[in-house]
Amino acid sequence: MKIWGWRMGMITSNLKSLNLLECWFENDLTTRQRAAFPFYKSTGTKNLSVVYFEVEPGNSLGTHTDSAEEIILVLEGKAEATVDNEKGELTKGEMALIPNMVPHNIRNIGTETLKVVGFFSSPNVVSTFVEPLMPINQKAVGTPPIEGDRLMTWNEIFSKIVGN
Repeated sequence: MKIWGWRMGMITSNLKSLNLLECWFENDLTTRQRAAFPFYKSTGTKNLSVVYFEVEPGNSLGTHTDSAEEIILVLEGKAEATVDNEKGELTKGEMALIPNMVPHNIRNIGTETLKVVGFFSSPNVVSTFVEPLMPINQKAVGTPPIEGDRLMTWNEIFSKIVGN
């Protein structure tokens, strides 16, 4: 059975071919990341969402809270995770649970690009940063509220966001 151009069942995404949206804090040049939401409500999920992000050495994701509980999995690199006032290191293959609405940040303390997947317990997520996230100049960001008459891939949604 197909719904909105998708077969019921497996929806896939290739992290290597995702278009990543680059974001940063205007007042802190070390807060810079590239991110994508390959799975969330607009791509066909009902109960969860997934974020993929990359952070270069010395940079961080940016302190923020999320509206849903998150599990992060480090795919490549070495991270310092700060959750509320607790700090810990994570390397390839390690995971951490981040409760919803608890301030947290991920910093790349390694020498290679940090690559992380985050799994959220909701199909839509709002992340509220301590400073506006550029280039959109908003503190509250998250799964893009783009919906249509059919489900879309992340790269289709990315094109709508950047106007391609």
